[in-house]
Amino acid sequence: MTTRLSARAAIASVTDPGSFAELPAPGGESPADGPHGPDGPLEWTGYADSRARAAARTGEQESVVTGTARIGGHEAAVISFEFGFLGGSLGERTGDRLEAAYVHAREHRLPLVSLIATGGSRMQEGMLALTQLQRVARQCVLTRAAGLPQLAVLRDPTTGGGWATLGAGADVVLALPGAQVGFAGSRVRPADADPAAYSAEGQYAAGHVDAVVPAAGLPGTLADWLRVLAAPRPAGPVEPPAALGRAAGGEPPRTGWGAVLQARHPDRPRASAYLDAYFELRLPLSGDRAGATDPGMLCGFGLREGRAVAYAAQCGTATRPAGYRTAARVVRLAERLGIPVLTLVDTPGAANDAAAEHAGAGAAIADAFAALAAATVPVTTLLIGEGGSGGALALAAPGNTWVTPDSYFSVIAPELAAAILKRPPSAAPATADQLRIRPQDLVALGVALGIVGPARPGHGEDTA
Repeated sequence: MTTRLSARAAIASVTDPGSFAELPAPGGESPADGPHGPDGPLEWTGYADSRARAAARTGEQESVVTGTARIGGHEAAVISFEFGFLGGSLGERTGDRLEAAYVHAREHRLPLVSLIATGGSRMQEGMLALTQLQRVARQCVLTRAAGLPQLAVLRDPTTGGGWATLGAGADVVLALPGAQVGFAGSRVRPADADPAAYSAEGQYAAGHVDAVVPAAGLPGTLADWLRVLAAPRPAGPVEPPAALGRAAGGEPPRTGWGAVLQARHPDRPRASAYLDAYFELRLPLSGDRAGATDPGMLCGFGLREGRAVAYAAQCGTATRPAGYRTAARVVRLAERLGIPVLTLVDTPGAANDAAAEHAGAGAAIADAFAALAAATVPVTTLLIGEGGSGGALALAAPGNTWVTPDSYFSVIAPELAAAILKRPPSAAPATADQLRIRPQDLVALGVALGIVGPARPGHGEDTA
């Protein structure tokens, strides 16, 4: 279990010293009386006494503290839950404060950072407490529509409606190690439930959390995210990365089968090498928010020459449905934030095993195609290795795709094409030539704009 900080201690732990300015309580709320009298809307006997004890114990009048602060020098609206105040539960006055914080963020064009520690809705206020989740959801939607990023930090515990609105609804979801995270709190889940499923680490493995960050690293991670999200945007499409590896300065392959062998060479540079060379800072996003991750798809945002760029990159493996959904999620987030996108294509094709079909491979690929087709921000694609059929094309930018000298793109792998055409396996090389899959063929066919060359010192990326 993580150390449970108070709301103000949590704020102090991640913000620049002395920068926090608290927002006033909405409507001049009285610490003694709620809007329905001392014992609340249900006249719950003892509720006023419970609130008074919580206030005396924590020094707070509600379960959230809201305000503005600088994180790494970047101004943000901040929401922090006080778990010591009735378990950080959401009541009507909590909803008032949350709504006011969202409104302030939009009016002042600030990103919103939520430091969450809550057990859910406040039972002493019944359905009126539960309906605060609708208020919060509405504010999340309005803030999203305003093009402002929302970042959530999941402290211990993050359960119930707080997880299902501010937490899971955020654009970037970070969690502290060992934090309890789940819709069901510890007292209401099945007795035989696997506790790992309700942990920060379990939620990360299931694709619902972007990163599990130790407390010591949290200020720097939040500052990096705010730095990237506040960075200028390139005016147009970003340039493709320079070619890497042995083939970077060489001649394109002479045969289609030669292109296939070069692309499949175990020493060929992969996505991580290209991303490391391209970005001075990059921050990962993980998971499809539907229960899965794909380690063969690297997604996130980064800084390229001081400007913000989103990325989705295949790593040379068969891409799973979670990979396509994660890529689509990043493209749509970049669209909302006005950030251009770089995609790196490298896959023998979409995963085609039974598990992939059960996970909705077709729907996931369709979603990736749709995200790129609908994008109004510029998208740049570089084919860095294998381009296997529709599973590769789903990440390719129409009209702005480039290729490296050690890559190929094919309607289907040559071996499978030969099998479909009822040719023997030995005919795969000849079939590869017929398919015209070499880098220079792709340019001649108009599928690619050009073949990228190696970077020259002082000249950035070159294209051929």
